[in-house]
Amino acid sequence: MSQRYAALISVTAVAGLAVIGFSGGCTHKAQNRLVVYCSHDALYSQQVLDRFEAETGIHVDVKFDTEANKSVGFVALIRSERDQPRCDVFWNNQVLGTVALAEEGLFHAYKGPGFERIPGRYRDPDGHWAGFAARLRVYIVNTDLMTASTEAIDERLAADPTDFVLAKPMFGTTLTHFSVLHDVWGPDQLRQWYEDLSRRGAQVVAGNSTTKNLVAEGKSAFGWTDTDDYFLAVDAGKPVSFVPVEIEADGNRRRTIAIPNSVAIVKGSSNLPAAKRLVDFLLSEQVELELSRSRARQVPLGSVDETQLSAEVLELMPLVKRGIALSGLAENREAVLSWLSSE
Repeated sequence: MSQRYAALISVTAVAGLAVIGFSGGCTHKAQNRLVVYCSHDALYSQQVLDRFEAETGIHVDVKFDTEANKSVGFVALIRSERDQPRCDVFWNNQVLGTVALAEEGLFHAYKGPGFERIPGRYRDPDGHWAGFAARLRVYIVNTDLMTASTEAIDERLAADPTDFVLAKPMFGTTLTHFSVLHDVWGPDQLRQWYEDLSRRGAQVVAGNSTTKNLVAEGKSAFGWTDTDDYFLAVDAGKPVSFVPVEIEADGNRRRTIAIPNSVAIVKGSSNLPAAKRLVDFLLSEQVELELSRSRARQVPLGSVDETQLSAEVLELMPLVKRGIALSGLAENREAVLSWLSSE
C-alpha cells in the first residue's frame, strides 16, 4: 500500500469519527445492546433496525456515514479498531469493502438460516459475509433533454460529455463501478478513459444524489447513479428514465452491475449471540421484501413471494440476475483507490 494511500485512509478514518460522532464511549458490555456501523441510507435502514429492536428487545446503537465518504470511512475505521473493536455488525450498502475486510480476517464466520437462503454468488463461502437487497448501476436520463437509449448515450459520450455527470469515484458505488472497469478493461484503459472524459468536460460531483438532482432538474442530461436514487426522482415526478449500465464480460456477455447490501459480524464482537440474531434478521425474506417496498425498490436476492413485489422491482430482477460477480474484486478496489489518491 502506498504511503499516500495509507495517509488517505487515515484521514478518512478520522473524518469518519468526526462525522459519525464518536466520543470514545462506544465500548459496551450489556448483553441486550449492539453497535452497528451502517452505510445504508438511514431513510431505509433505520426503520428496519427499529423493528429488530422492537421484536427482540436488543438495543441497536447505530452509526451512519455520509454521502461524501460512503462505506470507505467505515472500512478504514474497522481496520483502525482491529485490536479493540467497537462495532459488532457492519451493514455495508455495497460489498467490495466488506470483501476486503473479510480477506484481512476482520470478520467472524457465521452461517445461519439467513445465510442459507442467499444465492452462492452473493455470499462468502466461508460465512464471513452475505449480501441481500441489491440495486443497479444505471444511467439516469432527463427525457426532456435526450432519448433514454444506449445508442443516444454512446453518441453523447463520444461527441460531447459535458452533459454527463458522475459521483467521485473514490467513494460509494462509483468506486465499485470503477473497480469493475479496472478488472474488465485493465488499469491503463480505465485511466485513459477517465482522464479523457474529465478533460472534455464531464462533471464530477460529491455523490449519487447530486447526480440525480442535476439530471432531474435538467441541469445535466444524463449521469451515473443507482436505482434507489433514480426512483426518488421518479417519485418526485421528474422527467427521467433509466438505462442499465452494461459491460461486456465473461466471454463478451452483457453483464450489469448489481450491488447488494452486505452484512458481517466484526471479529471480537462483545455480543456475538445478538450479532447473529441481527444478521439472520437482515438476511430474512421479511427484510428483503420490506426493502423492496421502500422508496429504494431494492431487489431481493433470496427467494421471496414474488406476488408481493411491485412491477418496478419485477422489472429489475432479470437485470440483477445478469450482474457481474463482485466478490473477487477487492484487489481492484484497492488499486483504484491507490491510483485516485495519487491524483
